[in-house]
Amino acid sequence: MSEIDTAALAAKHERIKQQYLIPHRPPSSARGLHHFALLSSDVEQTIGFYQDLLEFPLTEIFENRDYKGSSHFFFDVGNGNLLAFFDFPGLDLGPYQEVLGGLHHIAISVDPVTWERLRGKLEMAGVPHQIESGASIYFRDPDGARLELLADHLGEMYGSRVM
Repeated sequence: MSEIDTAALAAKHERIKQQYLIPHRPPSSARGLHHFALLSSDVEQTIGFYQDLLEFPLTEIFENRDYKGSSHFFFDVGNGNLLAFFDFPGLDLGPYQEVLGGLHHIAISVDPVTWERLRGKLEMAGVPHQIESGASIYFRDPDGARLELLADHLGEMYGSRVM
């Protein structure tokens, strides 16, 4: 691994911030995030993890229009947002991998009381996790996708407004 010039990177980040961060941000053309779609190797295992352990209610399940025999199913992650999954029986897609241009993690906001309860449930279930800054819990779902439960309000990150 090559040495990183952190001073040059900091200067570049500051230049980008000054150039692109608009003081009076216009409204977004988007209405919100409809859903993230991930892959599931086992529908019932995924439902058990997201609905039973993380307390995200399953809202719908139907056949995927693009692949016969495949399920498309959704979990409520609050504020009108959904986390969706596909299974693709017979395709043997292999394990989850983080790749350049791919998903790094999904951060989901929960209130501090829920954060503590879910942390306890993850521990009781033996799910390996890492706590950062006292407000974030990082862990992986049964298929290896990285998740974060964040005890900050939507639009905030570690006490700073990002929205």
